[in-house]
Amino acid sequence: MRVEEGIFQTAERLAEKYGVKYFEIRISKVNATSLSIQNGQLEELSSNMEEGIGVRAFKGGWGFSSANDLRRAEKVIETAMKIARLSKASSSVYLGDPVVDDAVIRGEKPFENVDISEKLALLREADSALDGEGIRNRKAFYGDGVKEQLYMNSLGSRIRTVVPRVRLMISATAASSGEMQQYWKVFGGTGGFELVERVDLNEWGSVVSGKARELLKASSPPSGEFDVIMDPELTGVFIHEALGHAAEADSVKNGESILTGKLGEKIGVDELTVVDDPTLPGKFGSYIYDDEGIRARRVEIIKKGVLNEYLTDRETAAVLGLEPNGHGRAQSYAHQPLVRMSNTYVEPGTWEAQEMVEEVKSGLYMIGDKGGEVDVASGTFTFGAREGYVIENGEIKEHVRDVALSGRILDVLRNIKAIGRDLQVSFPGYCGKGQWVPVDDGGPHVLTRAVVGGLR
Repeated sequence: MRVEEGIFQTAERLAEKYGVKYFEIRISKVNATSLSIQNGQLEELSSNMEEGIGVRAFKGGWGFSSANDLRRAEKVIETAMKIARLSKASSSVYLGDPVVDDAVIRGEKPFENVDISEKLALLREADSALDGEGIRNRKAFYGDGVKEQLYMNSLGSRIRTVVPRVRLMISATAASSGEMQQYWKVFGGTGGFELVERVDLNEWGSVVSGKARELLKASSPPSGEFDVIMDPELTGVFIHEALGHAAEADSVKNGESILTGKLGEKIGVDELTVVDDPTLPGKFGSYIYDDEGIRARRVEIIKKGVLNEYLTDRETAAVLGLEPNGHGRAQSYAHQPLVRMSNTYVEPGTWEAQEMVEEVKSGLYMIGDKGGEVDVASGTFTFGAREGYVIENGEIKEHVRDVALSGRILDVLRNIKAIGRDLQVSFPGYCGKGQWVPVDDGGPHVLTRAVVGGLR
């Protein structure tokens, strides 16, 4: 008997003993490699394999347990079921039909076929490309991983998934007269080594180090309410942080989102459609099934200005009277799935970026992401951009740095004046919500109105 089948039979026996009506088991194995170089010196070179089991059981409320040793499976299962039986919660879970599938994402050049020396050579090339006059610090990071998971539940689902991911980041810090400025760029997605191998490191190294130097000469931004053009990266960060988290159904269920009770209401301009799509080929946040065994699918959060759909998992779908749409994700076998985004973006419109610039009499063009914060309950946000440019009478003028964008989420959506045609979804990263999961985001250039000021 296979180990997995024995584990499942144990779960069935214990479910009957503890009166558990639903359970699910995730057995996962991750092979990962990480390398980093700083100023020509190798800082990290590691290759690791981790295997473990996570079990959830439901009986009015959830019980969860995990271990990094499959020999402890029976204890893990029993612990999860005991917790579920003791839970005082009164919730629901969407069950649905069983699914049996083998879902594998493949790369053209699998990581296991690439020698560690070739990965290191790529990083050394990236490090060399960042060097130049005035650059005080250079850093290049490479990480790849293949996650193989077997998902089983009490309905009879058996789903094997394999997802390979890779990420490459380069950054440069320039210094002059006691001041320092940093710039960076990230590449990656689901697939193989080809995703980073095809990056023109000489070109991007020159761009990143050049931008770091240019920011030393940039001015502080003006303060006040302005017309603002967001580049595709900042559009993606805004729509992920400000809208995407508010559309996650656990926040909605708990009454902690400004979007609670607003399905079917118009919350943006007619031209605005916002999508979260785990099925996009090759993107960093892509997958075929989520960690609850639900097939991933495209979700139109906003459709032509109307709040159309929330992101859901099995529990929130049942509580809200909806269907799960494949957004129950966990950091690892040792974490319970939560409602999470995947690849979130604004669909393209009809404007050229230059046409937007010509529309602005007094405003700013803001580029890139420098972090920020959002309160989905009050609907307010503040984000930093890596750089910006003042726009006067339809022309781009002085370069500015340390610039922040803030406002009320729904106001910014209603104040959109133009949406570009130049869609990009190519900004891979990790989203934190108590757990870290890989995501991507983007959009085209977007012209709206918001409050601008300097970063502290």
